[in-house]
Amino acid sequence: MLFNSLEFCIFFPIIFTLYFVCTHKINRNLVSQIILLTASLFFYACWNPSYLALILISVVITYLSGIYMEKHEAKKKLILTFSLVSNLSILFFFKYYNFFADSVHTACTFLGCDITIPNFNVLLPVGISFYTFQALGYSIDVYNGKISAEKNFITYALFVTFFPQLVAGPIERTKNLLDQFKTDYKIDYDRITSGLKLCAWGYFKKVVVADRLAIYVNGIYNNVDGATGSALVLATFFFAFQILCDFSGYSDIAIGVSRVLGFNLMRNFNRPYFSKSIPEFWRRWHISLSTWFKDYLYIPMGGNRCGTARRYFNLFTTFFVSGIWHGAAWTYIIWGTLHGVYQIIGISTSKIRTKIGLKAKVLVEDASTKTGVRAKRPWQYAQAFITFALTCFAWMFFRANSMKEAIKIMKKFSSVPSEVTNALKDFLHGDHVESVRNLFLLNEGTSGYGFKHVAGAFCLIAVLIAVDLLTRKAEGVELIKKQKWYVRWPLYYAVTFAILFLGTSGKSEFIYFQF
Repeated sequence: MLFNSLEFCIFFPIIFTLYFVCTHKINRNLVSQIILLTASLFFYACWNPSYLALILISVVITYLSGIYMEKHEAKKKLILTFSLVSNLSILFFFKYYNFFADSVHTACTFLGCDITIPNFNVLLPVGISFYTFQALGYSIDVYNGKISAEKNFITYALFVTFFPQLVAGPIERTKNLLDQFKTDYKIDYDRITSGLKLCAWGYFKKVVVADRLAIYVNGIYNNVDGATGSALVLATFFFAFQILCDFSGYSDIAIGVSRVLGFNLMRNFNRPYFSKSIPEFWRRWHISLSTWFKDYLYIPMGGNRCGTARRYFNLFTTFFVSGIWHGAAWTYIIWGTLHGVYQIIGISTSKIRTKIGLKAKVLVEDASTKTGVRAKRPWQYAQAFITFALTCFAWMFFRANSMKEAIKIMKKFSSVPSEVTNALKDFLHGDHVESVRNLFLLNEGTSGYGFKHVAGAFCLIAVLIAVDLLTRKAEGVELIKKQKWYVRWPLYYAVTFAILFLGTSGKSEFIYFQF
C-alpha cells in the first residue's frame, strides 16, 4: 500500500478513527497497541502476505534474543551473534544471493573456471533492509546495556512493524520510539494539524516535484546511447532533486502520520544540498541511516579514535557497506565507496587546503570553531557548490541502470564542452530554439519534456530552495503557524491545489522502497 494511493487515503482515516475512538473511550494502552499492530501487519500484507512470515521471524528472534541476553549474561555474546547472523542471513538470501552468485560466476568465467551456481527467483521483500536494521539496533542496544529488554511482545512487535516508517524509515532507535507505545493517546488538535500539514508538504514533494522530474530523468537515463552529454548532466541534476523530494517526501509523510497518531519520529533530512562538505552532507542526508552506521559500525570498528590508516579503513568500510545496503548492484557499491573516498581525500588534504585558504584569504582564523578557521561567505558558497557537484557525480552511479551504462555516461560527460560550443554556434546563427532543444533533447516524444516542462521544473526547484532558506531556523509547519490567517490559508490552498492539479497522474512507488 503506497502513501500516494487511494487505498491509503481510505485506510488511514479508518485506522485513525478506530484508534482514537477505542483509546479515548476505553483508555487502555493495550487496545491502542493491538489496533496499531493489526493495522501495521495489514499495511505490510498489502504488498505480499507471504512475506509477513519473514518480518515476524525477525521480530520473534530479536525479541527472544533480548530477553535471553538479560537472563544469561555469560552467553549474551553468543545470543547476540545468533540474532545478527540469523537476521542478516535472511537479508542476504532475499536481497543479495543472486547478485553474489552472478558475481562469483562472472569472476570464475573470467579466470577460466566453469562453475554453476544456482539462482533463485524470489521477490525482494519490501522494506527488509529498514526493519532488519531497526530490529538489530534493538538487539545491539540490549547487549550493550543501553536499554532493558522489552517483555511485552505486542509492544516490541509494534516497534518493529509500525506502519508509517516500516517500509522506508526513518530507522528509529529503541530509546526514541519503543517507550512512546506505552503511553495513552490523548487528543491534541495542534499535533494533529501539524502532522497533516507535514503530510501535505510530503505529498507535494513526491507527486508534484519528484514524479514530474522523474519523467525527464527516466527518459534520458533509459536511453543513454541516444542521449547527449548535456542532457545527461541536466538529468543528473534533476535526479538529485528527484531523489531528495521522493525520499524526504516519504519521510515527511511518515513523520506526519505518526504525529497525527501521537508519536514523534526522528528528523531524516536537514537541507542536505546546503552542505559545505561531504561529511556535513551525511549529517544532513538520511540521518537515521547515517547515524545507525556511525553508532553500530563505524564507532565499534574504532571510528576516528585510532591511527590514520585505520581511520581511513573504517571510513571506507562503512561507506562500502552503505553502498551494499542500498542495493545488490555494483553501481550502488561504487556510489557508496565514492563517498568514502571523498571523505578520505578531504581528511588527508585538510591541512594543506587550510594553508592555501589562509594564504588566499578565503579562510580566516577563528578560535571559536572546531577547526580553528572560518570560511568567508563567498567561499562558503563555493564549498556548497563543490559539495553539490561531487554529490551529483556520485548520484550518476546511483541512478545508472548498470556499470556499463555508468561508464558510457562518464564518457558522454566529457563531450559536454564541445556540445555546448556547437550549440552556441547554432544559436548565434539564428537556430535559437533548435540549438537548445537538441542540446538537452527537449522533445516530448523522446524525453517526455519540452521547454515549458523544464521551465516548470526549475521553478519547482527554486520553490524548494526558497522554502529551505526560509525554514533554516525553524520547522516550516511551525513557521507557517505563526503567520496571519490571510498568509496561512492561501499557502494551504496553494499546496492542496498543486497536489490535486499539478501532480502527475497515476501512483508511483517511492525510490527507497526497493531497498
